[in-house]
Amino acid sequence: MPPATEATADAQLKPLARGLAVPPGVPARSNVPSVRYDLAVSGTGELTPDDGVPGDDGPREIFERGGASWYGIQFHQRKTASGERFDMTAMTAAHKTLPFNTRVCVRSLVNGSEVLVRINDRGPYAMGRVIDLSRAAADRIGLTGLGIKQVALSIVDREGMRCGGLPVEASDAQAPAPVADRARAPAPARRKAAVPPRRRR
Repeated sequence: MPPATEATADAQLKPLARGLAVPPGVPARSNVPSVRYDLAVSGTGELTPDDGVPGDDGPREIFERGGASWYGIQFHQRKTASGERFDMTAMTAAHKTLPFNTRVCVRSLVNGSEVLVRINDRGPYAMGRVIDLSRAAADRIGLTGLGIKQVALSIVDREGMRCGGLPVEASDAQAPAPVADRARAPAPARRKAAVPPRRRR
């Protein structure tokens, strides 16, 4: 058999048909649900944070979701709306409506990390933000580098609920015990100067 020449090799090549690489009759649009980008809107939703630990009491109900911000050294030791001093190293937070001392599990919707905080202040009042974390709480979920992060809030109102993969104890994130006022010693009574008796004339 004679060897194939370049002309016969070119004659065997056929151009590809132009068109979509989808079989006929199959829709070209994907059936995968589109991603939702409305996480900045405050309110409840179908996203249910769950750490997936065996023995957990199931997904927690989301109270609110939206943006989380933080505050630190510039407010350290100033009085909060609850009357106690702000401590940027404590696991506390500010919320517009939740009662003081409410325990809240804050879950990052960016990296899934969680932190348990106690509400002791009011705020934030910026559009789209639902909670203001202390510096320490913000560090726990990697918020300080970003400034604002999307989070989901769940109220922890039962002992044994989980936050950050650990069961919440009754003492976690509780209000500090009130400092007893020191009993003031009564001021010493002032002695009246002795008045000499009047001499009778």
